[in-house]
Amino acid sequence: MKKIISVLLLVVCFSINAQDQPKAQIVEVSCGLCQFGMKANGCDLAVRIDGKTYFVDGTKIDEHGDAHAEDGLCNMVRKAEVVGEIKNNRFVVTSFKLLPVKE
Repeated sequence: MKKIISVLLLVVCFSINAQDQPKAQIVEVSCGLCQFGMKANGCDLAVRIDGKTYFVDGTKIDEHGDAHAEDGLCNMVRKAEVVGEIKNNRFVVTSFKLLPVKE
């Protein structure tokens, strides 16, 4: 009986924890200054979610290739698969995967 109760408690704990995990979503990403027209002191990574733009904490624009290349984030809006949440009007990312440019 103790084993059954222990297993049930573990299942409940794992299911509660799984529900708390933010899900990945595909969003538009680019330079907030160059492409999204946000006020900034320089080139900085931003995301657009449901039509609203947010600067990103947790990764930098230069970690995703040459921002000023032809397909760079200062020259075009790209897509990324992200996990994170909006805090204090910024997107705090825990996972960021820039998707390839579709031709």
